[in-house]
Amino acid sequence: MKKKLLLLFSILMFVSCKAQVKTNEDPSFKSSDDLKITTATVTYDKDLEHHIFEIKVKGKAGENKPVAIGNVNGAPVLGYVFPTNLKSTDVGFSKTEGIVALALTSHPDFDDTPLWDEDFDFNYANDGVIWHPHWVVLIKDKRVPGGLSVKTFDAKDKSIKLPATNPGMPMYMDSPGYNVIIRGNSIKTVVPKFRINNVTDFSFDGVAAYMQVNTEWKEKDMPMLGVYAVYSIASGDLSLPYKVKNIN
Repeated sequence: MKKKLLLLFSILMFVSCKAQVKTNEDPSFKSSDDLKITTATVTYDKDLEHHIFEIKVKGKAGENKPVAIGNVNGAPVLGYVFPTNLKSTDVGFSKTEGIVALALTSHPDFDDTPLWDEDFDFNYANDGVIWHPHWVVLIKDKRVPGGLSVKTFDAKDKSIKLPATNPGMPMYMDSPGYNVIIRGNSIKTVVPKFRINNVTDFSFDGVAAYMQVNTEWKEKDMPMLGVYAVYSIASGDLSLPYKVKNIN
């Protein structure tokens, strides 16, 4: 399945889905240098036992942000994403198929990090626009132009396991609270080794993408959170060619 997903992602830059789907994507994102990835790296600091996930772009990282539409249904989500070959169980989910990805996101219409107050204004429900991380499991989804969505599950299924920091949605999604740092053309986050099952050797890639929420996903047979556009891929073909580099 993973090979099929990677192949799908590699052609997204050239082929669009036939389905006509309304989006709230900002047209300027398609040509923005701020979303054109030049490098994607993960560095493991042996001394501190932390991974540093970093994406660099041609322009200014994180400069683009979605414009609020005033509603969660249809809410735009922008992301710098690290698809990996990590297992779902490595990041605290139940065993399930799909691509485990770390997504650094911004979405002004809602807040899905209930445990974290990113701007420290003592309001835990108003920080969605601030760049923050999520672990997600991505699956193939032909219903959206980007061809992928975050994997959902039946909320009544008590066998599904999520980390305690999950935002309470029936999706394989976590809000781990890692700090996101933006400097010039770089956006990065720091992930403790123990938070990914002490794994220090894995493959990854880098993607800049537009996603969108659909709160009526069951009624309209659409993904709750789908990928609608891919702006750039670090490797060019999403082959996950990059490996973790060790320092210290």
